[in-house]
Amino acid sequence: MMNGTIITVAHFEISELFNIDETSFPHSYWPVTTWATGGACSALFILPLAEDFGTRPVFLITYLIFLCFLIPQTVSQSFAALVVTRFFAGGCVAILANTAAGVVGNLWKTEWSRSIPVSLYIFGYMSDSSMGPVMGAAIFHSLSWRWIGYMQLIWFGALFPLYYFFFYESCGDAILARRARSMRTKTEDIHTEKKTVASSHISLQGLIVSVTRPVILFCTEPVLFVSTLLSAFTTGFVQCAIVIAECIGWSLNIMSRKLYFASASRNTEVPGAPIPEARLYLAVLGGVFGLSGGMFTYAWTSYSSIPWIAPSIGLGMVGAGSVLVVTGVSDYVVDAYSQYSGSAMGAVATGEKIFSAFLPLATMSLYEHLGFQWASTLLALISLVLSLVPTLMFIWGREVRVRSPFMNEMIQDTGKKGEDVV
Repeated sequence: MMNGTIITVAHFEISELFNIDETSFPHSYWPVTTWATGGACSALFILPLAEDFGTRPVFLITYLIFLCFLIPQTVSQSFAALVVTRFFAGGCVAILANTAAGVVGNLWKTEWSRSIPVSLYIFGYMSDSSMGPVMGAAIFHSLSWRWIGYMQLIWFGALFPLYYFFFYESCGDAILARRARSMRTKTEDIHTEKKTVASSHISLQGLIVSVTRPVILFCTEPVLFVSTLLSAFTTGFVQCAIVIAECIGWSLNIMSRKLYFASASRNTEVPGAPIPEARLYLAVLGGVFGLSGGMFTYAWTSYSSIPWIAPSIGLGMVGAGSVLVVTGVSDYVVDAYSQYSGSAMGAVATGEKIFSAFLPLATMSLYEHLGFQWASTLLALISLVLSLVPTLMFIWGREVRVRSPFMNEMIQDTGKKGEDVV
């Protein structure tokens, strides 16, 4: 994720080098916009392939492609080349990040066991984004903006052998398929050969189903649609949040975990199993008091007569609220669509990338026309509305789950999961 924001520290120098005019529009932001847009496209169509074809091949192939696009990013001799290569690099990073998130779901099957790994992953993902400009500034001021790309190429290139030798397949279906192929070569089992031939005929159909599933989920599942909007709007604030506050937000997720599993005692739908909507308790509080409250604080303390610590506290509230919201939404989506978690998270990731690509472009004009205080207030009001929408799930969550064909597959296994919680 750092690759998306690390270059922002050099936007003035890049604009000057390539003679980019920014008097009427912030063109220097296009390398970040196309990076996020590439992530939206790849997360929507490529990420679900890991569900059906395995995480290891998808991760390693994407990693190599990412390394290839780091090179032209670094040596680009035109602004257009930089923008285009950033699009493909961003697409690769989105696949890598969300494939890593899918590994969490593969390794920790029960909701209790994967709560902390999921929150740790999200904290690392968001803090990495927040630290991007900090790391970029250190490199830029010591060397030059092109060395931002060189250093990434050295770092990511050195890590590839580690991933190749130690990144094992974690997708259950892919592991079973590999074992079946191994058994076939040893036993020459006729039945297995016939089954394999039949599977090869439907592989194209399976591929189409995989890449279109996120679109179907996003368009037909209101829960996923609202979760995407809330998580996506939150992501737009992450780059200006404070990493220390994100640490505080992550520590509060321990409380969220306890609240979630404590809800099992009052579940009348599936006795003994946690209520899915309990994942959203702290997400709503984080959105209302963290995102919205933080933006209000940031808006009306940003006067020169007020000490700098006041707006910094507002940003800290935003940072902590961001972690609570994104973790809560991600946990809820993974649990609610456990059979299709990769596709569901692909839809959420697409929304996040689209918002992070174009929201900053809109906010620049917004701040210019409304002024700093009122523009921040408007963003605070929007985040307040989006944060309150999930409270409707506390009332109608059961009815929504019953009507969802995707959630029903998860409900059938919920009672069994509840037995695993001690």
